[in-house]
Amino acid sequence: MGCCNKLCGLKAGIGAGIAVAILGIILIPVGNNIIRETVTKESVIEPGTTAWDNWVSADAPVYRQFWLFDVQNPQDVVENGSKPKLVEKGPYTYKTRYLPKENITANPENHTISFLLPAGAIFEPSLSVGSEEDSVTSLNLAVAGGYKLFPPWVLEAAIKLNNVSLFQRRTVREILWGYKDPILKGTLGLFFPYNGTYDGPYSVFTGKDDISKVSIIDNGSSFSPFLDKKKPLYFFSPDISRSVSAEYERSLNLKGIEVYRFKLPPLTLASPAVNPDNQCFCTDSVVSKNCTLAGVLDISSSRGQPVYISLPHFLHGSPYLVEDVEGLGPSEEHHVTFLDVEPTTGFSLRFAKRLQVNMMYGPSKIITVLKKVKDYTVLPIVWLNEVSHLSCTYCCRALLLKLFINLRLLWHISKVFPEYITSRFCTSHSKADIFFLSHI
Repeated sequence: MGCCNKLCGLKAGIGAGIAVAILGIILIPVGNNIIRETVTKESVIEPGTTAWDNWVSADAPVYRQFWLFDVQNPQDVVENGSKPKLVEKGPYTYKTRYLPKENITANPENHTISFLLPAGAIFEPSLSVGSEEDSVTSLNLAVAGGYKLFPPWVLEAAIKLNNVSLFQRRTVREILWGYKDPILKGTLGLFFPYNGTYDGPYSVFTGKDDISKVSIIDNGSSFSPFLDKKKPLYFFSPDISRSVSAEYERSLNLKGIEVYRFKLPPLTLASPAVNPDNQCFCTDSVVSKNCTLAGVLDISSSRGQPVYISLPHFLHGSPYLVEDVEGLGPSEEHHVTFLDVEPTTGFSLRFAKRLQVNMMYGPSKIITVLKKVKDYTVLPIVWLNEVSHLSCTYCCRALLLKLFINLRLLWHISKVFPEYITSRFCTSHSKADIFFLSHI
């Protein structure tokens, strides 16, 4: 009897294995089709889809952390032409992107949707090292800007008339959001104006006609579904008024969800000699050393003021950018931009967009405060980290979409093998559960 039971058990096991193998062969294509169909439908940016809910709202809070560079030896720089010594102060954190998109307009003729992105910043003391009223010594924005915009004798007269210098002492709030400048007789700040303004208008593809184009020309909040590790992700960066790409680095587990980490490659800010796409940012052959300067983009034409954008601490930049000042330490871990994207849906569940705002000054035979300066210096003023903190709502939406896919797959299996699935499912679920499943 024992041998018979073992033989029967063996036969049953072999039979079950064969049945499972056949079931897998039959259902793998079916399952893949169900997953693709469901994700494709839910990834289209239109009312009623998961993508629409994620795209139109501001559920996942976005914070901008600022680190300002405090110049320790301003007088020594002016009087002796010494290297600026910098000390980083921060973070000073603001909640941003908390307002939903406005003026959302569908354009069905070309399957796009246009919108405005409201700008707003609320200071978060609990996430900051100090108050907005903390003071730092920084480059005088009007003097640095005037160095490129005004004739030297005009700037020299303005500096003497208003008794200012190459550097100034200002609060964090003033440098970021604006102050009354004595030279320009108006409000000047790195991000002025901001509150109450709008980015845009922008237009993105909805994916209705081609899901691979969904969210093209977006800010990195979502991408087309079914990501391919070998293909870069493209998104628009309003800070530099251009699209940039991110490359796959590794896979991570984020709150139980597998995500692909994509990082900004060094090529993004490479010199025009290496990356011809950056040729339009080379506007001054002297400052850029005949367009060989790497790691810095001159965005003066789009900002209306002489501003240079880089990664924090001149990461991936030409070595002399770091050598021209003291106190910098570029770090791949702390200063690179990355996005963590769920590969099936294309939703960005976490990101950190990091960049640095710099201005330039150089030698002059006419401007007194620049007579001792030996060479052109691109000086960091502030670097920022725009980071998304994954909210429970955002996370649950991604999990629910996966649950929905699995339930639909289970329902289709029950259609093919009703007796098998009923026997397995009914052992631990009520009739109400089965009724719910049957109505998905």
